[in-house]
Amino acid sequence: MTAGLWQHWVLPGIWITVQLTVYSAALAAAVAFGIGLARTHRSRLVRFLAAAYTEIFRGTSALVLMFWLFFVLPPLAGWQLVPMWAAVLALGLSYGAYGAEVVRGALNSVAPAQREAGIALSFTPWQRMRLVLLPQAVPEMIPPFCNLLVELLKGTALVSLLGVGDVSFAAYLVRLATQDSAQIYTITLVIYFVLAFGITRGMKALERRTKANLGVTVKYSFSPGDGPRTPGRKNRTAEVGGTTARGGLR
Repeated sequence: MTAGLWQHWVLPGIWITVQLTVYSAALAAAVAFGIGLARTHRSRLVRFLAAAYTEIFRGTSALVLMFWLFFVLPPLAGWQLVPMWAAVLALGLSYGAYGAEVVRGALNSVAPAQREAGIALSFTPWQRMRLVLLPQAVPEMIPPFCNLLVELLKGTALVSLLGVGDVSFAAYLVRLATQDSAQIYTITLVIYFVLAFGITRGMKALERRTKANLGVTVKYSFSPGDGPRTPGRKNRTAEVGGTTARGGLR
């Protein structure tokens, strides 16, 4: 393979693959946490809608959804998505549905006593989620999220069917130009492996960091700007999810 083919096709293809992975992963993460938190909501309607989303997008093909967004949606909506953003939407919505189940399972794995401790500390539902549940659930989410992210990286190869110039599409063009399949597809396999290896190492480092953060001490105390204390309230400390929290208890 000549330097010109590498410079004009393969390297830009790698960059597009990285962009697709980052954009799709960002959308998938937002969907996963939004739908996953909704799956644990107290409202039955919210849980039903979140479960319906999960089942629909887990049960449909990402490739067919990509085609639907690119070919079917424009006549219905009156505007055309560029191929790259149609691919980002399809991949992000599909893999976000899988990630939502990871979030739901991790949150449900937190011991009920931790929720009760948050209630005893007079935490609001959002404080319980942010300070008690998520710090313990996130480290459990990272290994399955790592697998999903690697699968998402490999799933970006589907965009070559829309003519997006990712690394798979670049490999196809190089094969047509050189008539040498072995070299270019071997290089493509190595490229995907290197990208996936970088993802796994980064996620392992993130997992170690989140587990180490479980030992952070967080103190809650009254200050003059907090307003007057409620009669009968005392300052106490409690161990919640490996974190020492100080707050007012009734």
